[in-house]
Formats: sequence, C-alpha cells, structure tokens
Amino acid sequence: MMKEFKVNPEFAITDEQSLRSLFDATHALAIQKCQDNLGKHAQEFIRRSPFLCIGTQNLAGKADVSPRGDPVGFVKILDERTLAIPDRPGNNRLDTLVNILANPSVGLLFIIPGFEDTLRVNGRATLMNDPELLGSMSVNDRAPKLAIVVKVSEVFMHCAKAFRRSHLWNQIISRTAPRCHHL
Repeated sequence: MMKEFKVNPEFAITDEQSLRSLFDATHALAIQKCQDNLGKHAQEFIRRSPFLCIGTQNLAGKADVSPRGDPVGFVKILDERTLAIPDRPGNNRLDTLVNILANPSVGLLFIIPGFEDTLRVNGRATLMNDPELLGSMSVNDRAPKLAIVVKVSEVFMHCAKAFRRSHLWNQIISRTAPRCHHL
C-alpha cells in the first residue's frame, strides 16, 4: 500500500501571479493563433478527425473528460461557429451530458492519429434530439439518440510538443497488450 501524499503548503502555487512568474511570457504567435470561429484549416482538421475528448464540469466544479469517436468526419460542422457531436451508445453513466445540463461550457480536443498537432475548441453546448440533425449523423443506418451542439467561442491549433515528448505515435501496440474490460 502506498503512503498518502500530502501537499506541502510552502510549495503550493495558489495565485496567478505566482504561477506566471515561473514561466516566460506567452509568445505573440500563441496569442494570435486563437480564433473565435472555425476557419478552413480548423474545419479540415475536424473533418479528418475520428476522435475527440470533451471536457465538462458540473456546477460544483467536478470535472469530467470523455472520449468520443466514430468514422473520420463524424463531427458535423453546421456553420463557422457551430459543431454537432453525435452521442453514441456507451456505458450510460451520462456524466458528460448531465454536466452539460448543469454547466454548458465545454472544451474539445480533436486528435488525428499519427498527426502531432491537436485542435482545441471551447464553447457552450446544448443537447438536441432534432430528428433531421440526428438523421444526418447516422452510421450504418443508426442515428444517435442525441447530439451535443457546440457554439464555438475559441479555436486554436495546439502545438505538437506533448506528442513529440511522449512519442505516442511511435509506440508499437501489440495485439496482446492489456485492454480495458467491462467488469
């Protein structure tokens, strides 16, 4: 059994000024790359992505990050500021969906396997069950039960440093690697 870790308050960073003093100033390029809509490059990235993670939080601040995946292009671009993510069957915990009802702020991280950049999208989500929208997101003649519609407020490409440091796309996954099994 591991010994419980205790935070030493002497070394806790508790305010933004203390945090920022540890780092160099943000590069102007990093600030300028943040957009308020889905430009052509962001749209193309989304169309090529078979996978995203969605971050949500309930009103009490309890956070959740949930994976979403489907065939390439599964996220529907409705306009330059609106996306629709189909909600496919899963474990039915509904953590993400319940959080959106309480707090519509979401963060999305789009990933393309083998590509080191990621696309970050932040916005406000609404749960919808519009039959026409759901029908347009059918896979194998199966429409999702609902869609997470996101009004985009912030979009930017995230640099590849994390993927490069982790060598994620260089890893070889064997067929015998441990897998997560439902209990």
